[in-house]
Amino acid sequence: MIRSQFSKDNGNDPEQRLVSSLTIEDDEAENSLRPHTMAEYVGQAKIKQNLEVYISSAKERNDALDHVLLYGPPGLGKTTLAHVIAQELGAQIRVTSGPAIERAADLAAILTNLEKGDILFIDEIHRLNRNIEEVLYPAMEDFSLDFVSGKGPMARSIRLPLKRFTLIGATTRSGMLSSPLRDRFGMMLRLEMYTGEELRSIVMRSAKILGIPIDPEAALELALRSRGTPRIANRLLRRVRDFAQYEKLDRINLEITKKALGLMDVDELGLDVTDRSVLEAIIDKFGGGPVGLDTLSAATGEEASTIEDVVEPFLIQLGFIARTPRGRVCTDGAYKHLGRKPK
Repeated sequence: MIRSQFSKDNGNDPEQRLVSSLTIEDDEAENSLRPHTMAEYVGQAKIKQNLEVYISSAKERNDALDHVLLYGPPGLGKTTLAHVIAQELGAQIRVTSGPAIERAADLAAILTNLEKGDILFIDEIHRLNRNIEEVLYPAMEDFSLDFVSGKGPMARSIRLPLKRFTLIGATTRSGMLSSPLRDRFGMMLRLEMYTGEELRSIVMRSAKILGIPIDPEAALELALRSRGTPRIANRLLRRVRDFAQYEKLDRINLEITKKALGLMDVDELGLDVTDRSVLEAIIDKFGGGPVGLDTLSAATGEEASTIEDVVEPFLIQLGFIARTPRGRVCTDGAYKHLGRKPK
C-alpha cells in the first residue's frame, strides 16, 4: 500500500521524483537544514578555503566582496553558500531569480535600495533577459546606473551612482551566460559533486536538527544512494524518518533505511524507476542501442526533454549510457547493474 501510493505521487512526474536534484514541493523544509556559517558548511573544501581568504580581506579593507558566480549541477548548495557568504560578511542579502526580473526598472529598483556591502543574489542568472543584463553591466563594473531622460532632441543620459554591493549569481548552465556578463564576475566557483563521506556528515547533521538519531552506517547508506547531492540526501532522510516513525523506532538504523529505500524504489546507486525504465528500454527493446532520443521517448512514455535534461546526466556520469552520433547506447556497466548479460 505504501509503495503504490508513493508511485502514484512520484512515479512519472519528473518534477516530483525523490532522486531529482531539482527543487520539488517536498523541499519546503530544506531551509531549516541549511548551514549558516562556513564552519557548518560541509564539502567544497577548495571553494571554502578560497572564500575565507577573499571574505577576510574584504572585511579588513571594509570593502564589498568582489562579484561571485556559483555554477554546477542543481542541488549542490549554491543558494546555501550565498547565504553563508552573507552571514560571514555580516551583510544583508536580497534574493531574487532571473525569471522574476521582468523589466529593467525592476532591477533598477532593487539596485538603488542596496546599502554598502549588501549582497544581491540572483538564482538562475542565465535566464536573465538580455535587455536587463545591459543594466547590470555598469552596475557591476562602475557601481552606477545609466538611463536616458526625455525623448528626441531633449533626451540626455543620466548616470546614477550606486553603493558598492556584491552580486552573487547562481546557474546550472554557465555556458548560457553571455560573455560580457560572465567577464564581470571576479570569482567563478564551480561546485563539485559530494563524496559519500561528505554526504554522511550532512545526513548526520540534518538528522540531529530533525530530532531523530541515526546510526552512522544508516547515514552512509543514505549518502551512497543520494547521487552526490545534498538536496537528495536530505529529502531521502526525511522520508526514511517517516518510515522509522511509522515502525515506532526511536532511531534510524540500517535495516529500516534499506527497507524504506527499497519501498521507494531507490536502489543502491540511487537509481529510481524512471532511470531503470530508460536503461531497460534501450537494452530490451533496442538491443542495447544505438537508439535516437525521440524513439526512446516514445518507447518509455517520457518527454524527450525529460530524458535529456533530467534522466541522462546521472546515467552518463555513472557510465551506464553513452551518447553516440547514431543515438544512445547502454554500456556493460548498465547490463551488470540490471543483472543482464551484455550481448
